[in-house]
Amino acid sequence: MEATEVEQRARNIRENIVRMIAEAGSGHPGGSLSCADILTALYFGGVLDHDPCDPNDPDRDYFILGKGHAAPALYATLAEAGYFPADELMTLRKLGSRLQGHPDSNLLEGVEVSTGSLGQGLSIAAGAAAGLRLDGKENRVFALLGDGECQEGQVWEAATFSVHKRLGNLVAIVDANGLQIDGACTDVCATDNLGEKFAAFGWEVSSVDGHDIPALIELLGNLKAAGGDVPHAVIAATVKGKGVSFMENQAGWHGKAPNAEELAVALAELGVEGADRG
Repeated sequence: MEATEVEQRARNIRENIVRMIAEAGSGHPGGSLSCADILTALYFGGVLDHDPCDPNDPDRDYFILGKGHAAPALYATLAEAGYFPADELMTLRKLGSRLQGHPDSNLLEGVEVSTGSLGQGLSIAAGAAAGLRLDGKENRVFALLGDGECQEGQVWEAATFSVHKRLGNLVAIVDANGLQIDGACTDVCATDNLGEKFAAFGWEVSSVDGHDIPALIELLGNLKAAGGDVPHAVIAATVKGKGVSFMENQAGWHGKAPNAEELAVALAELGVEGADRG
């Protein structure tokens, strides 16, 4: 897929994130926007082996969203990939919708596991990777964590387990946007030097600009091809609320929906044709 086409996918995903959260009147725009480029690279950059026509393909790669409150980013990505109609995105958080505030694998194809209890995503991903190894399969498992989520002790239990079990088929990507619901991560419970922390547990570690889609595609593709017996952590430096100026680097936009006027401004900044600022 051409770079410009992949980047357009990312713009579409961001547009749908802000649209669906505005329609719902609730949700988490900041952390959804910060990870949009990461999801774009995985699903549209030739990294993940996945098939929306056969979401249970036994040879697929697995994606686990640890930071489940960023469900709008996953939903927008799955709709963009063709797992379900895009107009269903506007049912986010509504009664009877398949698109709950956190992803539910019992409701929506393409969601591997229900997540959102922070800290559990890496454990689930490590278990999946270990099971695949036991079955002699070559599938890869990618887990997306928040840097605030890495304050949870269970993350580091899973990190130890992953090295002990030699899970070279596991890649943990940290969406390191520096903010969480209560403010800066460094003020709440410092998660700086995450790369050094993973390395101390025995992981191989890479750092990348989490908004540089070509760099993400190259790095994640290389890690998938490398395999081996050592799990790999990717520290992706991102901006919370990326793409919408008044949301960027603002902890207050962790879990707040834009009103109609703010939505119009956001869509205009995202380059949506015909967006009305007033």
